[in-house]
Amino acid sequence: MTSNFLFALLLQAAGAEEAAGAEEAADAVETAEEVIPDVFEQSGILQMVINAGPVAHTVFVALLIFSVMSWAIAFSKYRLLSQSGRNNVRFLRVFRRANQLVELSAAGENYRPSSVVNVFELGYKEVARQVNKYGKLRNGAALERSLQLATGEEMVRMESQLGWLATTASAAPFIGLLGTVWGILEAFRGLGEAGGATLRAVAPGIAEALIATAFGLFAAIPALIFYNYFSNRIREIGARLDNFNIEFFSLAERNYGEQDGVADTETEQE
Repeated sequence: MTSNFLFALLLQAAGAEEAAGAEEAADAVETAEEVIPDVFEQSGILQMVINAGPVAHTVFVALLIFSVMSWAIAFSKYRLLSQSGRNNVRFLRVFRRANQLVELSAAGENYRPSSVVNVFELGYKEVARQVNKYGKLRNGAALERSLQLATGEEMVRMESQLGWLATTASAAPFIGLLGTVWGILEAFRGLGEAGGATLRAVAPGIAEALIATAFGLFAAIPALIFYNYFSNRIREIGARLDNFNIEFFSLAERNYGEQDGVADTETEQE
């Protein structure tokens, strides 16, 4: 009897503890359900950005500038490389069908913008200078240097502003991290002022920190994709320019060079 009575008491005590724990858990869930929507209703994402401190505002503005500039560069670079790539292909088709450089002297204007046309024109000027002076292509090394110089100038022109994309891709996450750290510090400060570990005290600071992280990733990820994409496109164009230099030099030698020790008698009429 006594053992049965004690066992019954233990069961009642355990049931009471479980009921109390369940009640506390239910109260906590109810409190969270009330606090979280209230926090985001009172301070939505835009409102949280507006109500952020000066450090957070500086971070947001800096990341916004990086992002806007990156997208502007991306659209401009995509348009330039697309047009240049199409015109390069079209001009190369014409170039490979031609037997004389003089046939292409005025054709380049129809294929702009084109990096291949720009290299062709500088190389053609060097050929014309030597032919007008010596009646033949006398200094092949000078022509090669002219082609290399033109290729280098085109590569520099195409690679311009890619540095901004690389800087954005590498620096934006760290700028966002600065905002994240500052937001967490603000959350701890709010916790200290509230005098207790309440969700209402830390939610604004944590939300501000997460927004800074999102801003940093939003600026960095597209910039990284743009940088890799344009770098590959420019590398392909650079390889095509190197191949064109060889084709140009070969055609110039056939037209105005020396064959079997005899100077070619063809001269260019301008």
